Amino acid sequence: MNKVSGDAESRRRSLRLKGFLIAGLGVLLLSPDSLLVKITEVSPLVFLFWRGLFLAFGFTVINTLRYGRKLPVAMVKGGWAGLYCAFAFFLSTVGFVTGIKYTAAGNVLVILNTAPVIAALLAWAFWRERLPLRTWLLIGVCVGGATLMALGEMGKGEPLGLIMAGLAAFGLASNLAVARSRSTVDMSVMLVLGALLTTVVAAALGGAQWPGWPDMGFIALLCLGFLPSATILIQTGPRYLPAAEVSLLLLLETVIGTFLVWVFLAEVPPPLSFVGGGIILAALALNGAFEAFRQRRRNGRSGRPPT
Repeated sequence: MNKVSGDAESRRRSLRLKGFLIAGLGVLLLSPDSLLVKITEVSPLVFLFWRGLFLAFGFTVINTLRYGRKLPVAMVKGGWAGLYCAFAFFLSTVGFVTGIKYTAAGNVLVILNTAPVIAALLAWAFWRERLPLRTWLLIGVCVGGATLMALGEMGKGEPLGLIMAGLAAFGLASNLAVARSRSTVDMSVMLVLGALLTTVVAAALGGAQWPGWPDMGFIALLCLGFLPSATILIQTGPRYLPAAEVSLLLLLETVIGTFLVWVFLAEVPPPLSFVGGGIILAALALNGAFEAFRQRRRNGRSGRPPT
């Protein structure tokens, strides 16, 4: 390998590491989502109204701090792709919250676990982005582990819940895939439009109601504290990683979220949840160790110190 191609490969791996760190931190901040949604006892429309309103405020504050007066310019750069990302974020938000409210959580998780596969297929079909066989195997193992976790909680629910969960999976996957197609543009600035659309639609359907305490406190903690930063970090991930790999990292939220519900609500997960969670953690840890090994070996061959 010549020096030019070696430098390009080193830069690519450095960007991948950056993408894993950004998206991974976002997933950690996202993990209390299921717990705090589960604690609240408000209707889906009321929850969506306040979730959208608080997220729009949080996204505006964070992106104003990042871009200042250049924020409108950054949003214009998103173009039609950015508008679609905003709409897809709206779809995934409405689908997730409504699905959780109208069917068993296990049903929703089984369907959401297809997001990495959907993202990979969309990226291949529209932008001819190919994933190595190792990544497909990793997707298969992690989706299998997440499905095992969900099987322990599967139950009957209304068909609307299943449909909305499918909408959430498609919205999430297509959002990340489209963002990946414009990796030079920061699509996270467009999330405010998706949050505002959520608020307007929920309000038009009667969701603009005061939820009461302590539900308002839990909604504010989630949507002003955790979700704005988490969502922006995850939305930034496709600038450095394939959309399927960002979706794959989101499966960690299933593991951590289940653990938080166990700790704070004393809901002991079924045995399959422990097995599935262990499979996901082991697969992602082994993949990370393999990536680090390859980077060290490449650095050793080139005589460069590890980055």
